[in-house]
Amino acid sequence: MKEKRIVLHVLGMHCSACAQRIESALSKTDGILEAGVNFASKEAVVRFDSDRINVEEIKKVIRKTGYTAVEREEGIVAEERRKEIRRKLMLFFFGLGLTVPVALITYFLTFPEKNWVLLALTTPVQFIVGWHFYKGAYNSLKTKFADMNVLVAISASAAYFYSLFSTMLGYEVVFYEASAIVVTTITLGMLLEEMAVEKTGETIRKLMRLQPKTAIVVRNGDEIELLVEEVKVGDIVIVRPGERIPVDGTVVDGHSFVDESMITGESVPVEKNVGDTVFSGTVNKTGTLKFQAVKVGSETMLAQIVKLARDVQASKAPIQRFADKVVNIFVPAVVLVASAAFAVWYFVYGNLMLALTTFVSVLVIACPCALGIATPAAIMIGVGKGAENGILIKNSAVLEIIRKIDTVVFDKTGTLTKGELAVTDIVPKDRKVLEMAAIAEKRSEHPIGKAVVKKAKSEGIEIPEADSFEALPGLGVVAKNKRKRILVGNFELMKKHGILLKEFESDVKRLQSEGKTVLVVAVNGKVLGLLAVSDTIKRHSPEAVEKLRKMGLRVVMLTGDSKKAAEAIAKQLGIDDVLAEVLPAEKVEAVKTLQSQGRFVAMVGDGINDAPALTQANVGIALGGGTDIAIEAGDIVLVKDDPRDVATSIKLSQKTLQKIKQNLFWAFFYNMLTVPLAAGILYPAFQVLVRPEIAAATMILSDITVVGNSMLLKRWKP
Repeated sequence: MKEKRIVLHVLGMHCSACAQRIESALSKTDGILEAGVNFASKEAVVRFDSDRINVEEIKKVIRKTGYTAVEREEGIVAEERRKEIRRKLMLFFFGLGLTVPVALITYFLTFPEKNWVLLALTTPVQFIVGWHFYKGAYNSLKTKFADMNVLVAISASAAYFYSLFSTMLGYEVVFYEASAIVVTTITLGMLLEEMAVEKTGETIRKLMRLQPKTAIVVRNGDEIELLVEEVKVGDIVIVRPGERIPVDGTVVDGHSFVDESMITGESVPVEKNVGDTVFSGTVNKTGTLKFQAVKVGSETMLAQIVKLARDVQASKAPIQRFADKVVNIFVPAVVLVASAAFAVWYFVYGNLMLALTTFVSVLVIACPCALGIATPAAIMIGVGKGAENGILIKNSAVLEIIRKIDTVVFDKTGTLTKGELAVTDIVPKDRKVLEMAAIAEKRSEHPIGKAVVKKAKSEGIEIPEADSFEALPGLGVVAKNKRKRILVGNFELMKKHGILLKEFESDVKRLQSEGKTVLVVAVNGKVLGLLAVSDTIKRHSPEAVEKLRKMGLRVVMLTGDSKKAAEAIAKQLGIDDVLAEVLPAEKVEAVKTLQSQGRFVAMVGDGINDAPALTQANVGIALGGGTDIAIEAGDIVLVKDDPRDVATSIKLSQKTLQKIKQNLFWAFFYNMLTVPLAAGILYPAFQVLVRPEIAAATMILSDITVVGNSMLLKRWKP
């Protein structure tokens, strides 16, 4: 089996039922492993076995359902989209040009052949402007689905054909204006909705446009300009100030500052030196950079972000599946209500005009679109907003789970701390202590030795080579420099050489109580001073913990450190709950234990090393995604190495779910309120009746309201 994945842009979808119909047809096709169709993004994401089906056959399946699929080449898709909108605009203005005279004649003029003139004006609106409703209804019923097209086709046809027979039989009562206004108004509404929905996907399209079309590459000693698709791994790429970086790579020459805000949300440009990583789509600000291409094409970080965003937009949250089930039975239920209203007003009250008005109004005012688009519109904007800020939501189901989270577990190393040892204290504060220790440790391969040397270099200390060097495992190091014999290590090393620590005992106890590793520096048999080494806390970690606690969440730190060391770090962070001395293999059990206590757990850790624990947690959050975001475990990936984004990601998810619920409430409330009104429930007591043209305008307003409410998410700020 050769598994492949393709994203197709689908033209001609009018509502979420269209997306359901295509998805259903694709899912039943042999060779297709998984299919997701999103009405809001107008995309179909298909995983398939290329040994059993090819792309052209997939397009054919979509074509059979009544829609056109094109491969996602941005220029082609944009042009097709523009053509479709232009065509709908022309149709609308053609319909409007005929509908206005129909309304004016109906309401303000009387003359002998009035109904025949109305028939002549309405017929083109019915069958030219309204043709896409008939075509959509046919395709819908052919696949045993009923969507909005069915409702519009039935309602407009009822008004038109009743009026046609009335005209032919010489009756005066006709509903031509209802038919024409319904078709034209809903055509306008669908156009407005499509334009509004287009805006919900703006963020992802902006990300896609970030990648440059060309790159300057060094080949055979010459600088040549290539299409970005032609850049290969290992190529040396040159980026000058003001240019966008075309692919991911590692700097081999130059120094600059790079604006990464479009990927990480971080507004301050990041300094880049030799050995640093640069990302596709980011902007080189100051100096010229030469870098070696490491990831190209679909492997770049930008491409992975876009892919993840598309995948989650095409996936269905559980709450959306519920709405889809309602939409499936919605249209038959509305036709039933409309028929019942017609029967009551005609057979009980004997009023044909009222019966036909309520029949048409119920069919037109009912709005399955608002129900169908309520979830995907909010998800598209929420996911896009997250991607804008370096928060990648990989699974739409997490939006519903995250509201239940009451406990956030942080793996300490690399998440709350930097994951690298650093010298934190020098006792006494004498440069000589650090200099002697660095001379002894210069040849050391131990992480503690490297931390000492790094600190000395950062202080501008020149470190000469030792005349001799010996590493003593479990103890420390011994070195000679000129006439000095330098010992750097633990208390056992000092004891072995008969060196006493009396004057430093209180400092040793204090540093150990803070969970730090203490090194003793001795020269020629006498203690010169102490160095304390520990894994340093990230600058924003205490603030991140405080934010979560203010949200009412319990924060737990998980670490393999000793209890004493762990509690010292936790105290600095403001964390009360510590799970210490937990081996890497025991992290999953630690999460399970919390869950067995009735806790809903979000686990924050390294997306690769902590994968089992992230998978076990109710929500897995991978911090500092780096360039391998696609392969990491976790439901949410945070691109920046900033623990504050944990709280931000939870807030964004909660806000997105809130918008989904608001949309669904409005959609259900609207239909529950307006359908009975259109059926004439208030007419006997108050003579209140919803005319078909008012019903059509109200239905469109419902769609626009749902999309507009989702668009408010764009104002959200971390």
